[in-house]
Amino acid sequence: MVLMFCRNRVADYGRWKAIFDSHATAHRQAGLRLVHLGRSLEDPNHVFFTFEVADLEKARAFVTAPDSQAIGEAAGVLDGEIHFVRTA
Repeated sequence: MVLMFCRNRVADYGRWKAIFDSHATAHRQAGLRLVHLGRSLEDPNHVFFTFEVADLEKARAFVTAPDSQAIGEAAGVLDGEIHFVRTA
């Protein structure tokens, strides 16, 4: 199984979460299924989430698409990272 681990530091969690939730259909179409979503205890605007990946190429295309960066900026993402991993 392939997972996508993500970390975002956001300006405002409420704004970020509303935009994140509005993209649930796009996530599914990219072969992504949300498994976990959490916030740092020290900084609630530091968000961690995991997707199960059904199609690695579709998932990579989704996260690297130019409009994905624009959506992140609109959601107030200040910085982040994405890692694809295979479970052992």
